[in-house]
Amino acid sequence: MARQSIHNRRAGRGSTGGGASWISYSDMMAALLLIFVLILSYSLYQYFTMMEKKTQELEDQKVLLLTQQTELEEKESTLVIIRGELETKQLLLDEKQKELDATTASLKTQQATLDKLQLELGTQKTELDALKIVLAGKEAELKTSQDKLAEQQKALASQAKRIDDLIGVRSEIIADLSTALSQAQMKATVDPNTGNIVLDSAVFFDTARSEILPQGQELLNRFIPVYLNVLLDDKYSDFLGEIIIEGHTDSTGTYDNNLKLSQQRALQVALYCLNLPSLSAREKTRLQQILTAKGRSESDLKYDAYGNEDPEASRRVEFKFSLKDAEMITEMNRILQQNDL
Repeated sequence: MARQSIHNRRAGRGSTGGGASWISYSDMMAALLLIFVLILSYSLYQYFTMMEKKTQELEDQKVLLLTQQTELEEKESTLVIIRGELETKQLLLDEKQKELDATTASLKTQQATLDKLQLELGTQKTELDALKIVLAGKEAELKTSQDKLAEQQKALASQAKRIDDLIGVRSEIIADLSTALSQAQMKATVDPNTGNIVLDSAVFFDTARSEILPQGQELLNRFIPVYLNVLLDDKYSDFLGEIIIEGHTDSTGTYDNNLKLSQQRALQVALYCLNLPSLSAREKTRLQQILTAKGRSESDLKYDAYGNEDPEASRRVEFKFSLKDAEMITEMNRILQQNDL
C-alpha cells in the first residue's frame, strides 16, 4: 500500500512538470525512509539479538557467580575451620616458642658454661702439657737415678760381700788368736767381738813411769810372737789394715799428764815389739807399715758393778787390730748419702 500510495502520488505529480519533480523527490525520500527503516529494523534485530545473547551470558554469569558464591561460602567455612585450626596451632606454636625461648636461654647458659669449661680445659691442657714436659724431665732424671742406683746397688752388693768376707775374716782371726794364746798357755783374754786383747799395765810399768819392767818384757817376749804369728799370716795380709797399741790411765792426775804418760807407754811397747830379736826382716818391715801407738789418757775408764771407777782395770795396755774396711765403709757411706739425696 505504501508503494501504491507513492506511485499514485508520483502519477499525480507527473501530470504536470512541477509535479514530476516533486514525485521524484518524494520517491527518493521514501526510498531513504525505507532504507532507514530497514537499517533501524536490522539494528533493532541486532540489538535484541545481542541483548538476548548478553542476557544469556548474564544468566550464565549469574549461575557462575552463584556457583562461585557457593564455593566461596564453602571456602569461607573451610577458612573459618582452618582459621580455628590455625589459631589453635598458633597457640601451640606460641607455647612451643616459649619452650624454645626457654630452651634457647638454657642453651645459652649451657653454652656459656661450656665456653667457660673449654677455657678451663684449654688452661688445664696447657698446664698438662707443661706437666708432661716436667714429667718427661722427671722421667729422664728418674732413669738417670735408676741407672745410677743400679750402679750403686751393684757397688753396695760388692761392698756387702766384702763386709761379709771381712766379718768372716775378723771372726777367723779372733778364733785363731784365742787358739794360739790358749796353746801358748797365756792368760790374755781375746774380746770375742772385736779381737781386742787387754794386758795389765801394772805388769809393764811402775806408777807414773813409762819404762817397761822386766816382767813386762818377759810377757811381751812370749805374747808378741804368738800375736804377730796370727796377724801377719799370709792369708790375712790382704785384710789386715792396722795393729794398734793403746795406752790407758786412771783418772788420777791431770788429763794432759795422763795423755803424755799413756802415749809414752804405748810408744815404749810399740818400740819393744819392733825390736824383738825373734822378728824376721819381713815381719819387722810389715809391722813398721801397720803398727800404731796411741795414748788415750783417761778417756776410756773402766767401772765396777756399782758404777765406780776401777783404777786397776783402767790402767791397761790394749792390743787392737783393724781390717781394711775403713776406706770401704767410707765409700758405702758416700753411696748411701747419694741415695738419700
